[in-house]
Amino acid sequence: MSDFSSLGLSDWLIKQCQQLGISKPTPVQQNCVPAILEGRDCLGCAKTGSGKTAAFVLPVLQKLSEDPYGIFCLVLTPTRELAYQIAEQFRVLGKPLGLRDCIVVGGMDMVAQALELSKQPHIVVGTPGRLADHIRSSNTFSMSRIQFLILDEADRLLEQGCTDFTKDLEEILGILPAKRQTLLFSATLTDTLQELKNIAMNKPFFWESKSETRTVEELDQRYILTPEKVKDAYLVHLIQTFTDEHDDWSIIIFTNTCKTCQILTMMLRELNFPTISLHSMMKQKQRFANLAKFKASVYKILIATDVAARGLDIPAVQVVINHNTPGLSKIYIHRVGRTARAGRSGVSITLVTQYDIHLVHSIEEQIQTKLKEYPVKEKEVLKILTQVNVTRRECEIKLESTDFDEKREINKRKQMILEGKDPDLEAKRKAELEKIKSQKKRFKQKIQETIERQKRGQLKKKLKKRKEMKKKKSAEAAASSTS
Repeated sequence: MSDFSSLGLSDWLIKQCQQLGISKPTPVQQNCVPAILEGRDCLGCAKTGSGKTAAFVLPVLQKLSEDPYGIFCLVLTPTRELAYQIAEQFRVLGKPLGLRDCIVVGGMDMVAQALELSKQPHIVVGTPGRLADHIRSSNTFSMSRIQFLILDEADRLLEQGCTDFTKDLEEILGILPAKRQTLLFSATLTDTLQELKNIAMNKPFFWESKSETRTVEELDQRYILTPEKVKDAYLVHLIQTFTDEHDDWSIIIFTNTCKTCQILTMMLRELNFPTISLHSMMKQKQRFANLAKFKASVYKILIATDVAARGLDIPAVQVVINHNTPGLSKIYIHRVGRTARAGRSGVSITLVTQYDIHLVHSIEEQIQTKLKEYPVKEKEVLKILTQVNVTRRECEIKLESTDFDEKREINKRKQMILEGKDPDLEAKRKAELEKIKSQKKRFKQKIQETIERQKRGQLKKKLKKRKEMKKKKSAEAAASSTS
């Protein structure tokens, strides 16, 4: 493997890398950095923890040092925490330049952000929603001279699903110059990213990790087959085992909903495991504080939704536990990618119920690796089953008394208002749609019942005819025998 000087980077940047303990480029850096320095658009796809962030930060800083002005580069990410992490990398590597950066994410003071943007920082890192809000509401900054647009976790930003960034991205792209370099990076290459190959301009450079598997070799991937009702007891047993054997290990537990995340955090605290949570129902400052505490090993257990699954670089995570089996293979890849980073080893354990076996097969097919069963002493789990279930139920009752669901509804209403929708009108529409659906269902049922009645009527007629025919035949037979 070559060193950074062969990639065409300046001495001051190489020195900064060495100070951070980065001596040799990773494959994604080795392949993408020269192409970006040549002025080409780039799409890089590599495993989690393979140094994708530095692959775009280094060439951008090099270009910025040649002609420093603001706003020079815009980086878009799907999550707030990832935006802060990328900004930190720019800040550390770009320290000799006197780099000015601005982070534009939701949940923070919008006026303070607008003031920062008006000062024309070199680098703007943000989430699409908040940046689009600034573009709509103020004209104190210009992005017409931007040299770089970077989409980190590009597949997530471009996919259309429960969190659709399309409108916000259209708003942002509308104010950017046509002449710019566009860089896209992700750990999972989706159909949307494949399509981009056809429409990309500016001599695009595509690089994908050659490995057959989509997860790193240092990761030991396991599963535990468990009934749904015993799942929490298995989780507690695993945490107890790991904390007893390795008191310095850090563990991330992924859940599918904010409510489950909150309940599990409360439950583990009741069972004397120091635990913190990370989910979208928390205030942004609390999210950052919890993440900082986990990174600093103040707390060793973090329970999170998929808001923490992408891009977050927490070097010393030894274990990732999936409390639910992810419905999509790429979510699994991103989750387990929080451990075994930068050449370290790690363990991932997925709790699989009888309803999730097909999902495991789909994941195995995608990652080209068979998950091995994790050995667990069932008797030990059954000993704590009642205590765990009772504690969970108590936590559920406590959470219900704090109006957690009500807060979620309020957050939904706020989001609709921000999107320019009337929450009451949307509720009416939803109710009307439900009404139309139920009417259609009843109509279908009536048609079905009518068809069934007709069928039964026809069947009765056929049977009646057969009986009459039999009678007729027997009468004829009797008449012929008497004659």
